[in-house]
Amino acid sequence: MGKIDKRLADLGIELPQAAAPVANYVGWVKTGNLVFTAGQVPIKNGEFLYRGVVGKDISVEQATEAAKLCATNILSQIKAACDGDLDRVVRVVKLVGFVNGAPEFEGHPTVINGASDMMVEVFGEKGKHARSAVGAGSLPLNVAVEIEAVFEIE
Repeated sequence: MGKIDKRLADLGIELPQAAAPVANYVGWVKTGNLVFTAGQVPIKNGEFLYRGVVGKDISVEQATEAAKLCATNILSQIKAACDGDLDRVVRVVKLVGFVNGAPEFEGHPTVINGASDMMVEVFGEKGKHARSAVGAGSLPLNVAVEIEAVFEIE
């Protein structure tokens, strides 16, 4: 078991199998030392969770949990890109988070902190990253959050 896999176990984070794409795209692309993930949504065991508009149907706390689930799915994609060895991660470079928020909702950064905090918990200093937290008028399947990421790997 690698260092990062042990850290995940210590944190009680169990990574699912990387989700297969649902359309004409791939889950991740590696170019040079960078891996770009497709947007990951809050899906677990094939079920889309945390559906609705944040600030209307979904609370900030629920949306933050959705962001954590997105981060878990991102880690699954990165693990696949690293041939199963998360110790190859050099740095989390950037997260871009989209929040399906009500027009008056302003807490996008708080929601995406769910994913950002997880990256730092898992990777320590290597988990600190640049980030965007953006409001969206809607998201696929009415999920509350979608997040994509860029990682540098060995």
